[in-house]
Amino acid sequence: MEQTNQGDSAEIRYEPDEKPPHLVSATLGLQAALLVLAGIVLTPAIVIRAAGTGESYLIWAVFAALLVSGFTTILQANRLGRIGAGHVLIMGTSGAFIAVCVTALVEGGPGLLATLVIASSLFQFALSARLSLLRRIITPVVAGTVIALIAVTVMPIMFDMLKEAPPGASTASAPASAGATLLVVAVLTLCAKGSLRLWAPIIGLGAGCLVAALFGIYDFSRVAQAPWFGLPDTVWVGLDLSYKPAFWALLPAFIFVTLIGAIETVGDSIAIQRVSWRKPRAVDFRRVQGAVAADGLGNLLSGLATTVPNTTYSSSVPLSQLTGVAARNVGVCIGIILMALAFMPKLTAILLAIPGPVVAAYVTLLMGLLFMQGMQIIMQDQFDYRKAVIAGLSFWIGTGFQNQVIFADLLGETLGELLSNGMTTGGLAAIAMTLILEAASPRRKRIKMTLDIEALPAINVFLRDLAERLRWSGSATDRLCAAGEEALLSLIGEPVEAEDAEPRQLVVTAQGRGTSLTLEFMVGAEADNLEDRIAVLKERGGQSPDESDLSLNLLKHFATSVRHQQYHDTGIVTIQVDDARQNAPDRQQAA
Repeated sequence: MEQTNQGDSAEIRYEPDEKPPHLVSATLGLQAALLVLAGIVLTPAIVIRAAGTGESYLIWAVFAALLVSGFTTILQANRLGRIGAGHVLIMGTSGAFIAVCVTALVEGGPGLLATLVIASSLFQFALSARLSLLRRIITPVVAGTVIALIAVTVMPIMFDMLKEAPPGASTASAPASAGATLLVVAVLTLCAKGSLRLWAPIIGLGAGCLVAALFGIYDFSRVAQAPWFGLPDTVWVGLDLSYKPAFWALLPAFIFVTLIGAIETVGDSIAIQRVSWRKPRAVDFRRVQGAVAADGLGNLLSGLATTVPNTTYSSSVPLSQLTGVAARNVGVCIGIILMALAFMPKLTAILLAIPGPVVAAYVTLLMGLLFMQGMQIIMQDQFDYRKAVIAGLSFWIGTGFQNQVIFADLLGETLGELLSNGMTTGGLAAIAMTLILEAASPRRKRIKMTLDIEALPAINVFLRDLAERLRWSGSATDRLCAAGEEALLSLIGEPVEAEDAEPRQLVVTAQGRGTSLTLEFMVGAEADNLEDRIAVLKERGGQSPDESDLSLNLLKHFATSVRHQQYHDTGIVTIQVDDARQNAPDRQQAA
């Protein structure tokens, strides 16, 4: 495959398993570190200065945050067992925790904060291990809404940064430097060919800094005063294990914000998988579990280091889109650079000296791409009016609270600060409406048996009874049973040759709504994803030389949609069959 041709389009030039040249990896790693450095540093600065804890603790917290962020970014790229996504997911301090972290520092100091962060990280590990149980709550609609709301929460800050200029500077300095950055990045991204597109972000940032220097708003004094190498003078402050009332009062809030952060990580992990491959692949939820586990480990390390919690940075997704590079090597380079910056105040100062308008212009482009990624995640999987209500209403609730135009005077100081984050309120609204929809939906029917061809008669009886209750036509009932049969045959696959192998259990659940019926086949995790196998069949025009794929051909014919979610503990094949399809060819014609 000609990689230059890949780079000429909006497609990926380097997939996760491929290795770009070292210079490309290092350059992309540097510009990504440049992008997230301000967020990693400013979040603990905001928290600690708001709580009045002291400058020495701030220096330590920033130092520890850079180390933890760099280490967990490497871990996300290079999986360690079941920890890590295996994709470029940048880790950094979480702005969603600002309100609760300030309260914890005021109530009990760094020791209480550290203990609360550690306790909430244990919740994240549990969430990662049993993520399959939450699949009906953390849905693509919920995850996509939270992703879209990230842009809503970030952009007010970016719009303020667009206007930043030192006292006495020309009124044209901010718009000129921001405009130069945005113009160069946009033009190169839209028009550049070959490898030039890879350099679009760094060239755009360089152009913005050059214009800023001409106007005299690039802070060279910060760079000159910073030492080349250095360590914080303060020492580790330890944990507060007294478990005073303040701990129990704040623990629910920390767990709630951790849940919102985990949903963001789920959305980021889904989104990065969708933009990291040249040919679309089904989302591997084992990697999503790994991303959440790495996030939990990052929070555990943050607590042990007595700094603020971290999370995945959604800028990873548009950055891979923008450059066309999703190679894991880039994630490793980002992590190494972040860890190195913890010991190099001079280099950190060079990056932090970049004017706010330049950074804001670049982030504005990334947030636009990220917003569209959230919309794409929402629109997948048979989008209907119910999902539209959840996504649309949650988005505008989050937007309203973010801009403090919804009951801002009635919430009080603590609750008001917590709910002023649009991602938190919008995510909570999406979860609440999803739970309401789940509770109002028809009750699911369930049957359990051994995964074997002998289970087919029981499945047929089960499905025909459901179709009769829904008053389906005879042809629709036959199609439903045929879809169930082919799903069973596809899951059985090759017979197990080992005599002492334990038979696998199959749980089939069904839920009918109007003219549609959704079936879930739950078994042990499978090695091959049925969605990916069906995609291969489509590329072949439905013709497969392998007889084992015959059931897949029939399944995609009888079912309206097929999804296969693979977790570490289980695999779930979800198929939807509609009664609305008329004059469908019979099974022999499909075969």
